[in-house]
Amino acid sequence: LHGVPELIISDRDPRMTSRFWQTLNTALGTKLNFSSTYHPETDGQTERVNQVLEDMLQIYCMDQQYKWEEYLPLVEFAYNNTYHSSLKMAPFEALYGRKYRTPISWDSIEDRVVIGPEILTEMEQQVKMIRERLKEVADRQKRYDELKR
Repeated sequence: LHGVPELIISDRDPRMTSRFWQTLNTALGTKLNFSSTYHPETDGQTERVNQVLEDMLQIYCMDQQYKWEEYLPLVEFAYNNTYHSSLKMAPFEALYGRKYRTPISWDSIEDRVVIGPEILTEMEQQVKMIRERLKEVADRQKRYDELKR
């Protein structure tokens, strides 16, 4: 959706280790890392997001499991517009610098135009703030993990 990934973490599935994927990843500049055979939980953050998305999808599909793919856009929309404590905002707001406007809020359109270097400064500040918040969350998670050991 927003460009080619820098890194893909995968199990050792033969499809991902095929010559085609190796060539494609090299051409795109994507690095391919593999999880350990008996320790596949390499990327806990991705696993957590996947679990949340799976839980959300199950709620939508309770009565019609065979139509799960039709609900993916709704789940993506809901996830991307839900407040995340690590960001202290929704992912949509973090990415685009504004809250998503639903059809209900379309009647209150403001004539606000941001032009020139102001928008770059605003986005740089937003990115800096998000990085700081994510570092805080990562540090908190690290302390929590160390307590469990």
